[in-house]
Amino acid sequence: MSKSQPPVDWDDTVAIDDEDTTPLALEPAPASPVWALGEAKPVPPERLPWWRWVLGGWRAAFFMSPEVGHAQPSPWQVLLLTLLSAGLQLAFARLEVLGPAIFDWRAWLVPWWMTLLVLWAAWFALPPLREAEQDPDPWHLRGLGSWFALSTWATLPAQLALQGLALSVLREWLAFEGPRSQQLYWGAFLLMLLWALLAVVRLTARFAGPRWRLVVFSLVLGGLSGLAVWQFPDRPWAPDESAALAADAPEPPRLRLSQATFEAQQALWPALERELLPQREGLTEVYGLVFAPYAEEEVFRRESQMVGDVLRQRFDAEGRVLTLLNHADTATSLPWATPQNLRRAIGLLAQKMDREHDVLVLYLSSHGAQDFKLAASHWPLEVDPIDPQGLRALLDEAGIQNRVIAISACYSGGWVEPLASDSSLVMTAADATHTSYGCGSASELTFFGRAVFDEQLRQTHSFTQAFAKALPVIALREKQAQKSDGPSNPQISTGARLRPVLAELEQRLDKR
Repeated sequence: MSKSQPPVDWDDTVAIDDEDTTPLALEPAPASPVWALGEAKPVPPERLPWWRWVLGGWRAAFFMSPEVGHAQPSPWQVLLLTLLSAGLQLAFARLEVLGPAIFDWRAWLVPWWMTLLVLWAAWFALPPLREAEQDPDPWHLRGLGSWFALSTWATLPAQLALQGLALSVLREWLAFEGPRSQQLYWGAFLLMLLWALLAVVRLTARFAGPRWRLVVFSLVLGGLSGLAVWQFPDRPWAPDESAALAADAPEPPRLRLSQATFEAQQALWPALERELLPQREGLTEVYGLVFAPYAEEEVFRRESQMVGDVLRQRFDAEGRVLTLLNHADTATSLPWATPQNLRRAIGLLAQKMDREHDVLVLYLSSHGAQDFKLAASHWPLEVDPIDPQGLRALLDEAGIQNRVIAISACYSGGWVEPLASDSSLVMTAADATHTSYGCGSASELTFFGRAVFDEQLRQTHSFTQAFAKALPVIALREKQAQKSDGPSNPQISTGARLRPVLAELEQRLDKR
């Protein structure tokens, strides 16, 4: 048992001064630094000059380490790097437009919302900052700012290569040979796009985030890139056609029906029959017929003259080309483009040419409708439209075997099947469900006529090669012009019996 405590005698208690009753005030203990508790002392992120981030991004573009260590850019550096990259792309895009151009702010700003989504996906894929700071591996990158600065420049080589490819086709620095040129063009396009995507994915993996999040990021990046190509093809620069569309632009001249006009039209046919040269024995000749029935647009008059000149100069057809044109200025010098005159012209050519061995090149240029009729207008003269079945009947009736028929009109793909045969080549400016482009008042030539005849057929005597080389050029120009209903998708059909005839003709013309 414990001893009992002695009782307290309250009389013997010592008096304590009130001042001594105040407890001793203790100084607050200084906070222990983090590194005193066994953790690493935080170090401010290293800063590199801006050009090191450019170099790092370009190294990442070729799947090499950026060599920036754990450094992170400042906000001002990120802004500078973004503006420099965007400026380079805008400068290259300006070269894609020949002649005057206007800057389309909407086309340039719209894709930036996808950049924000990619930035969010990258944030999701990167490891948390605390985990990244504790990662001792010097090869692992850190921070969303570092990712954005590097990825902006990692995609730039592929993007500039894409723009260079388009520019080379537009300016004819790069030629695509053969009928599969369009597939080759888009194959190269997809290859460069894949290059850019893989470079960004590889760069993101260097931040050592969870692998499953990297997979999610890759899917988001690929989906947004496909969406951009599919739904946002607009370019920041577009041709400036404001001068041609000025409000005070002169109205096209109107036909004045008079007795002198009718008499001049009647006198044209005997003169044409006398001037049209006959076939030369032993040669495969080219005879040309240009038909432009729409008088309201100057572009069809210019295109008619251009096609006729190409046939005369490049295909040895001087004295063997007829032009039927509806225009007030040519009412007394060229036959009207009417169905009756078309029949008369085809019959006249059939009389002069060797219908079994010579080649008829027939070019039709006008507006087209969804019922596949070629628009005709020459007010106050009434002109009926023509359709592919009617044209096929005229050619069959005339007995002309070898036919090269080009139709520059909207929905002209609907003409291919009715006109196709073993001895016919039919090429059109569009398929059966899309419009063509370049037939407005501001156009010098239609996109199809310019690319195929005015550009390619001045360099080759092969209609199939000219068509194949023109396809990517037309597609690029329509993209730059922001064609609203999608690519025109020009069509071609070549009969097996006509191919050796055209090959022989090409060989003879090349020797000239």
